[in-house]
Amino acid sequence: MEKIRLADISTRAPKDLDKKETKEKTEAILTELDELQNLLYAEGKHSVLVVIQGMDGSGKDGVIRNVFGELNPQGVTVKSFKVPTAEEYAHDFLWRVHQHAPAKGMIQLFNRSHYEEILVTRVHKWCDDESARRKMKAINDFEQLIQVHNSTHILKFYLHISPEEQHQRLTERLHDPTKMWKYNEKDLEEAKLWNIYMQVYEEAFENCNTVPWTIVPADQNWYKEYIIASALHQLLMGLDMQYPGLKK
Repeated sequence: MEKIRLADISTRAPKDLDKKETKEKTEAILTELDELQNLLYAEGKHSVLVVIQGMDGSGKDGVIRNVFGELNPQGVTVKSFKVPTAEEYAHDFLWRVHQHAPAKGMIQLFNRSHYEEILVTRVHKWCDDESARRKMKAINDFEQLIQVHNSTHILKFYLHISPEEQHQRLTERLHDPTKMWKYNEKDLEEAKLWNIYMQVYEEAFENCNTVPWTIVPADQNWYKEYIIASALHQLLMGLDMQYPGLKK
């Protein structure tokens, strides 16, 4: 696999892509996804794990709201991984993650994920390279385990935002009353570590690619949502699902 270089990948939609037409396509896809998710839930043979990673301000919450918020809430769950609790610290780093692996019939969203253990911890030198390599192997084993033993299909998205767009969005949180609740003074400090974050992300892509990553240009929300909705639609369409008949 060719090494992913984030600096070489655009954070914006292709210039010839029409915004209005793309948004209409997204709406059509979301309509079909509603039925496909219902079929996934009813058949109960497969599950889907959606991993959403990205820098602060890349729009993780917006994707969850605008793409997955259109689906039946009975079949979709969201887990946002914060700083581990004392109990979680007392276990291996995947202990708290495995509890939220999706059951058959469900779509599980990870807003940030088990990958934080080889990202933010490395940026801040809380995890050395040798420990990170062991954790990467454990992540690969975990993803393979749920794929093989629970028919879990995994989609991994990195929301690829430019530093300029990130700065604008973080600054908006200081002035927009509807976004002030998101403001965290640490976000701007973390943004100063951009180059280090890009390096550890690229190493994560390289070493944890048994399930491939999708790098999603994220400067324009309409294009980001189209890419993610399309990927989920393609996955579910490929499962050849059927509604079960009457129970005997």
